Amino acid sequence: MAEPPGGNGAASPPAGLPREVREQLAELELELSEGDITQKGYEKKRAKLLAPYFPQTQGVDSGVQKESRNQTPAPSAAPAPSSSKYHRGRSGGARDERYRSDIHTEAVQAALAKHKEQKMALPMPTKRRSTFVQSPADACTPPENFSVPPDVTATTSTPASSARPSAIDLPPSGIVKGMHKSSNRSSLMDTADGVPVSSRVSTKIQQLLNTLKRPKRPPLKEFFVDDFEEIVEVPQPDPNQPKPEGRQMTPVKGEPLGVVCNWPPALEAALQRWGTTQAKCPCLTALDVTGKPVYTLTYGKLWSRSLKLAYTLLNKLGTKNEPVLKPGDRVALVYPNNDPVMFMVAFYGCLLAEVIPVPIEVPLTRKDAGGQQIGFLLGSCGIGLALTTEVCLKGLPKTQNGEIVQFKGWPRLKWVVTDSKYLSKSPKDWQPNISNAGTEPAYIEYKTSKEGSVMGVTVSRIAMLSHCQALSQACNYSEGETIVNVLDFKKDAGLWHSMLTSVMNKLHTISVPYSVMKTCPLSWVQRVHTHKAKVALVKCRDLHWAMMAHRDQRDVSLSSLRMLIVTDGANPWSVSSCDAFLSLFQSHGLKPEAICPCATSAEAMTVAIRRPGVPGAPLPGRAILSMNGLSYGVIRVNTEDKNSALTVQDVGHVMPGGMMCIVKPEGPQLCKTDEIGEICVSSRAGGMVYYGLTGVTKNTFEVIPVNSSGSPVGDVPFVRSGLMGFVGPGSLVFVVGKIDGMLIVSGRRHNADDIVATGLAVESIKTVYRGRIAVFSVTVFYDERIVVVAEQRPDASEEDSFQWMSRVLQAIDSIHQVGVYCLALVPANTLPKTPLGGIHISQTKQHFLEGSLHPCNILMCPHTCVTNLPKPRQKQPGVGPASVMVGNLVAGKRIAQAAGRDLGQIEENDLVRKHQFLSEILQWRAQATPEHMLFLLLNAKGAPVCTATCLQLHKRAERIASILYEKGHLNAGDNVVLLYPPGIELIAAFYGCLYAGCIPVTVRPPHAQNLTATLPTVRMIVDVSKAACILTSQILMRLLRSREAATAVDVKTWPTIIDTDDLPRKRLPQVYKPPTPEMLAYLDFSVSTTGMLTGVKMSHAAVSALCRAIKLQCELYSTRQIAICLDPYCGLGFALWCLCSVYSGHQSILIPPMELESNLFLWLSTVSQYKIRDTFCSYSVMDMCTKGLGNQVDVLKARGIHLSGVRTCVVVAEERPRVALTQSFSKLFKDIGLSTRAVSTTFGSRVNVAICLQGTSGPDPTTVYVDLKSLRHDRVRLVERGAPQSLLLSESGKILPGVKVIIVNPETKGPVGDSHLGEIWVNSPHTASGYYTIYDNETLQADHFNTRLSFGDAAQTLWARTGYLGFVRRTELTAASGERHDALYVVGALDETLELRGLRYHPIDIETSVSRTHRSIAECAVFTWTNLLVVVVELCGCEQEALDLVPLVTNVVLEEHYLIVGVVVVVDPGVIPINSRGEKQRMHLRDSFLADQLDPIYVAYNM
Repeated sequence: MAEPPGGNGAASPPAGLPREVREQLAELELELSEGDITQKGYEKKRAKLLAPYFPQTQGVDSGVQKESRNQTPAPSAAPAPSSSKYHRGRSGGARDERYRSDIHTEAVQAALAKHKEQKMALPMPTKRRSTFVQSPADACTPPENFSVPPDVTATTSTPASSARPSAIDLPPSGIVKGMHKSSNRSSLMDTADGVPVSSRVSTKIQQLLNTLKRPKRPPLKEFFVDDFEEIVEVPQPDPNQPKPEGRQMTPVKGEPLGVVCNWPPALEAALQRWGTTQAKCPCLTALDVTGKPVYTLTYGKLWSRSLKLAYTLLNKLGTKNEPVLKPGDRVALVYPNNDPVMFMVAFYGCLLAEVIPVPIEVPLTRKDAGGQQIGFLLGSCGIGLALTTEVCLKGLPKTQNGEIVQFKGWPRLKWVVTDSKYLSKSPKDWQPNISNAGTEPAYIEYKTSKEGSVMGVTVSRIAMLSHCQALSQACNYSEGETIVNVLDFKKDAGLWHSMLTSVMNKLHTISVPYSVMKTCPLSWVQRVHTHKAKVALVKCRDLHWAMMAHRDQRDVSLSSLRMLIVTDGANPWSVSSCDAFLSLFQSHGLKPEAICPCATSAEAMTVAIRRPGVPGAPLPGRAILSMNGLSYGVIRVNTEDKNSALTVQDVGHVMPGGMMCIVKPEGPQLCKTDEIGEICVSSRAGGMVYYGLTGVTKNTFEVIPVNSSGSPVGDVPFVRSGLMGFVGPGSLVFVVGKIDGMLIVSGRRHNADDIVATGLAVESIKTVYRGRIAVFSVTVFYDERIVVVAEQRPDASEEDSFQWMSRVLQAIDSIHQVGVYCLALVPANTLPKTPLGGIHISQTKQHFLEGSLHPCNILMCPHTCVTNLPKPRQKQPGVGPASVMVGNLVAGKRIAQAAGRDLGQIEENDLVRKHQFLSEILQWRAQATPEHMLFLLLNAKGAPVCTATCLQLHKRAERIASILYEKGHLNAGDNVVLLYPPGIELIAAFYGCLYAGCIPVTVRPPHAQNLTATLPTVRMIVDVSKAACILTSQILMRLLRSREAATAVDVKTWPTIIDTDDLPRKRLPQVYKPPTPEMLAYLDFSVSTTGMLTGVKMSHAAVSALCRAIKLQCELYSTRQIAICLDPYCGLGFALWCLCSVYSGHQSILIPPMELESNLFLWLSTVSQYKIRDTFCSYSVMDMCTKGLGNQVDVLKARGIHLSGVRTCVVVAEERPRVALTQSFSKLFKDIGLSTRAVSTTFGSRVNVAICLQGTSGPDPTTVYVDLKSLRHDRVRLVERGAPQSLLLSESGKILPGVKVIIVNPETKGPVGDSHLGEIWVNSPHTASGYYTIYDNETLQADHFNTRLSFGDAAQTLWARTGYLGFVRRTELTAASGERHDALYVVGALDETLELRGLRYHPIDIETSVSRTHRSIAECAVFTWTNLLVVVVELCGCEQEALDLVPLVTNVVLEEHYLIVGVVVVVDPGVIPINSRGEKQRMHLRDSFLADQLDPIYVAYNM
């Protein structure tokens, strides 16, 4: 089927038309658009052609059929009641159907039909119903199976909706490290494991993948990739592209400017002459709102009132000695568009006073579109005075006390009202100074550039005069003629004809304001008829409106018109507007030769105008150009494909007395005759400079063209007009577009207006408003990308919009051979408007880039458009580890390794060393120092709620051990799960297990409000660890057996549960002593960020070694106090909470992190109150304090909180240090004495919980900036701060005594050099002794815990693999040993990395970029699915911002990471799961996304 039946009723041809009928129809369309056939004739012939295929239309008069498909409203179209069609207020879209081009429509339909045959199903975005409508709350509540229900605990101070659910360890994805090989994570990636196949998301992703499998255009070129730098592909010129072949053009001269004897020496002289000799002659007639003449200004009145104003301006505003205005000063003219009379008086008053008028628009609100830039213009012109009318002044926005508001970016202005009653009559002897016109400035006309900046073009008095002379000659104006002006009289052709040239020729102007046109579109035609006007000044829009309304007025005649000047004759659609208008109004006396298109620009003024023709002479020909040729800047008559042709009409000849040449837009070289370039004009009539901007001025106003060899052609300077075009046969000028609308994509030029026309030729009646569409380009990833933004009708359905969007993409692709990067639909009336109703393009672009456009539909096509990505990296095969090492040695690079202090050399006179086991040390302390306080537990108020001395802890442990014997009937070596909130009970239970010879397993208790998410994790650890018994508190025991728990897990099969709240006092017969230190001490279980549950075995020897290393590094003694605010369930957090105090004897103040939720000050006030020198916390705690207390530093001071005593503040983590967080924490609390050197981080992993820890001695932690691009290639390249694509990394504390690390290539297992990123391997006495697994899978055990380098290590050291990537750098600092210090930098977990395009990416880097793009992004997480990058962002703003994020996210990831985002998911705050350590759980997120459980606000599938 050739076209959609979009809203055409019976008129759309049926599907199966024979080809010849289709061709005849197309022929007809062409005839109509060329004006060879009237609308009526067209209707008749078309009906005849279609009759056999339209059974239902028999007997139906063609007049009943709805508006036929080509959008020319036919005389026979259904009556358009004047109310609906054009009463749409200001929104009525300036640029309405002037875009219409039948030829274009035909081409688009054909292109779409072609596409339809190879139709691809594009996945439609998923949108939450509640988006953009105020929905009841229940519409937003997540479904029951929501993976992380919001936290409903009442402790948080923030409202529950915005709070992230308190960190929860979700049930792992059912994977246990070391289970069995087949179920490792890679297999989970490839299949949608655990995801129902019917899932909505998976099918859409499948659709997307199918779409992306299509071949891209153009194919990527083959080129050599240097492995080190990613080379962005430079588009290579197409060898078959058309090239200009003509000779070099020679400048074209206009006819000489005739010398007329009575031309005045200055424009002001003409006014004086007519004002004094022809005072009664009408000069200007203004209309009221209904379009009736309301006031006529005569030449006498204009002269006298201008004189009064000139006198007032110069003499009455200041004092005699200090006048406010002096000749040459600039003054703003602020007059509404419906008051031409006051404007004209003000303009000439300024000319007579020799001050320079700068007409601007009336500001309507404090934040008008482009208002700030107008402010810049006023400022740069040094304007302090604004003239306006009394009515206008009253209407300006005011502050509370009645003053005019300060407009954004405007200088302070003094407002002067110019109504006659406020002006002083000039004394008899006062005469204005009217000298002959010279090069002094006359007025300044503002123009907006492509970027949105507003510049003032200064026009000299001589240029103003010469331009009036040239226009008078070209338009053949004669005294006393009447002209009708519909244009803006403040600038451009409206000003030049109706305000200036009219006075020179004593014309009578009828001014029709825009507001009248909106209510009565035919008003200008009626004015021409009534006043027998000879000339009318219009735009295509006005022609179109008149055609729409023409049925209301049968008896108008346009026979008096000798010139209908169409001032936007340079637009691609002007030709069809002119033709359609002529075909309709020829019967009303309009002469074909009267239509005179012209081309204008603020800088060059009138560039060319078609002279009124001789009746009966043949009309000028058209140029039918090839779009493809145009995109290469070459003129080719279109032969090959009718669909991609552009028909343009001439805009007449060069102006009298002018000279024109065509130069290349990028430089002053003259073009060849068949080449498109920028039109440049040289004449006395043109702008002089951009006021106050000398640099830009030179490039525009002083162009000396040069020939191909680079030598100047003549010495006459030309002015660039900003118009693209060529000079055709007979020296006719053709314009094909504006420089400002030129989009250069991959070296080809496209005209924004042409793309608008193509978009609108797609049937859009139901979807978008025709006049409101913006096309611009944004620079993303080294090329311009095309963005199309349109206003969507409120009643358009999702399907309609999406359908329209995909069709527009196809049409543009087909006709212009260019991809659209982003197509956005915004709600009606939300695009920024220009004062006369058009779309403000630069402001729209700014909104798009700032993320404040608020689209309601968006489609991004980066996969199609971005063809300049570097080639994916190929890993070089065949380079073995040995050759890498040799290469490193040859290059003089160190092998990357580092070590802590050697334990053997440390002298310790320590009694603790006598005891091998922690249980023995506790017994020894209970005897030696029974009353020494070891632990102090604080509550939310900061009060100690529980304490434990050495003896108390020992006694408590004995009781627990005895109950284990009695109630649990346990044997030595049995595993016992400890389920306690953070506190001393947990510590006692731990030592109780050691006393009884059992193996403790600490587990985080389930969250009472969130059992479904947290209890399965507990269950899984209980099962995997084969626990014989659970020790817990009474409250938790009840919870484990509760009815709520039963919905989440099987509560009948728990092992024995013992509550330890009230224990009988029993003496333990004897404390168990393990036979060897290699025996197990405890199991450490943890869920990794990738959803892996891993338990590691810690032997007694490892425990002692770990405690000793920490004691040495932190210099811990029994006289010391440390404060701990961490979760005590695994890793180093557990060791610090439960083990270290007993080993070293220092006092630990324990602060459970959850207490901070109700008292943010708790941790810092404790540190201050107890004068703590060393404190340990987690990232979540630091984050809470930074966000919650950042603005309350004064409150902290007032409470007397000081941190000057803190020597080390250590964040315990198993990830890359979060430098941004630690630095902002340091900066914020510097004011209360925190030393910037105090904050540091630790590094541990599953195989070894403490590899680095800052400690008290040794150099401060160092930071480096590394190049992100190199990191992706596993290289480390240091760069300067502020370098593009740089990443700040911080050292993770100092390596602990007895620990050695080496950096290894994870694939070859060979050591790497200093400049490489590799896996961190560790060797130390406190490494865990293996995974605790259900199946003892030895291979994984050996690989992760006891592995050797593949070569280069004669000692055959046994290493453990941490699973983290990092590098070692030798610094300039001195270590404690006196040697240079080697710093270890952690970059990220190996199993979190994303392999994309052959490179290694760390999710956090992409997430950091994304989080920076918009203030409403609260959190962000990325993962891959079948090679597509999925970005999930949490939106903390209002839902209408959701779609703003899609292009911003896509742009930043492309720019900074050279990756194309496949799917953007926008969700509510708190949806991204975060575990207790504050780490994102991306795999959980991925599973929830694929199982369709996220309840997203919006899901965008990028094409």
